Amino acid sequence: MRLLVLGGTEFAGRAVVDAALARGWEVTVFHRGRHAAPDGVRPLLGDRTAVDGLAALDEDPGTWDVVVDTWSSAPRAVRDTARLLRDRAGRYVYVSTRSVYAWAPPAGYGEDAPVVEGASPDAGPTDYARDKRGGELAVEEAFGADRSLLVRSGLLLGPYENVGRLPWWLNRMARGGPVLAPGPRDLPLQYVDVRDQAEWILDAAGRGLGGPYNLTSPSGHATMGELLEACVQVTGGPAELRWTAPEVILDAGVEPWTELPVWVPPHTDLHDILHAADVSRAVATGLRCRPVLETVADTWAWLRQIGGTAPQRPDRTSKGLDPETEAKVLAAASGV
Repeated sequence: MRLLVLGGTEFAGRAVVDAALARGWEVTVFHRGRHAAPDGVRPLLGDRTAVDGLAALDEDPGTWDVVVDTWSSAPRAVRDTARLLRDRAGRYVYVSTRSVYAWAPPAGYGEDAPVVEGASPDAGPTDYARDKRGGELAVEEAFGADRSLLVRSGLLLGPYENVGRLPWWLNRMARGGPVLAPGPRDLPLQYVDVRDQAEWILDAAGRGLGGPYNLTSPSGHATMGELLEACVQVTGGPAELRWTAPEVILDAGVEPWTELPVWVPPHTDLHDILHAADVSRAVATGLRCRPVLETVADTWAWLRQIGGTAPQRPDRTSKGLDPETEAKVLAAASGV
C-alpha cells in the first residue's frame, strides 16, 4: 500500500506513520518541516497556508492508495489538498472530531446526530468544531462519500501526546505527595490510544470503508480511578490519591477538562459528549483498545526518553492545576 500522510510528524499523524511503516507500507509525509520526519518515509515540504504551499505535492509524480489528513484549522486548506489529490489517491481519510456534533448531543449519540451549522469547505479559520466540520465537507466534496473516511476522534491518549493531558498527570504523580483525584473513582471514561486509532484507520482504509465513525473506546473501557492508579503505578512516585467529590472541586472554581485533564463531572452535558458516545460502528469494524495500563506505561516510557517535558501544540491551551490551587482544594475537602 502507498500512503500519503499530511502532517505525520506529531501525535495522531505520527502514530499512523509508525503503524504503516511497521506493515511495510510505502509512506510519503507532506509537512512544514517544523519537526523531523520519521525515519523510513519519503518527505515532501510545504505549508498549506502559504501561497504555492502545495507546490511540492503538486509537482510530485506520486499516486497513493490512501491519504490521511489531520488538519484542524482553516477548512480551505483541506479543500485545496483534497482537490489536488482526488485523481491521484484512492481514498481520503480525514481525522476529525466528535466536536462536530451540535451541542449538546445526548448520551449514546451516534454518527447520525445533528452536526454544527455554518461550516463551509471554503472558510478560513473559525472555531474548532466548524473548522473540522468544514474539513469533512471539503473531503466529501472532492472525493465523494464513498471514498471519504471521516474519523470523528474523541479523547486521544498515548505516546507523542502534544496536548498535555496524560503527560501532566504522569508528571504530577511522579512529583508525589497528596494528589487531588477528581471523583467519583468509578467515573467511566471514553478515549482511544492513538496507536489503536492508527491501526483502525489503516485497516478501515484498506477495506474501503467510508463515511463517519465515532472513534474512541466504548464508554467505561477505563474509569478515572483506573487511569490515575495506573499513573501512580508506572511512575513509582510517592503519590497519594485523595479522591474528592465533584461538588467540592467545582465550588473551588477548578476548570474540568483543562485544569484537571480528562476529567469532567458526571451527569453533565460535557460528560455525555466526551465520555458517552455510541462507538458500536467502529467496534463492529475492528476497533480494538488496549488496556489503560499499557497506554499509561508506554506514555511514561516515551516521556522519560525525551527528558520529562512533553511537546505542546501552540494552538492548544496548557493543561493542569497549579500546586497552590491543588493544596487549597485538598484543604477544603479535608475541612482544614
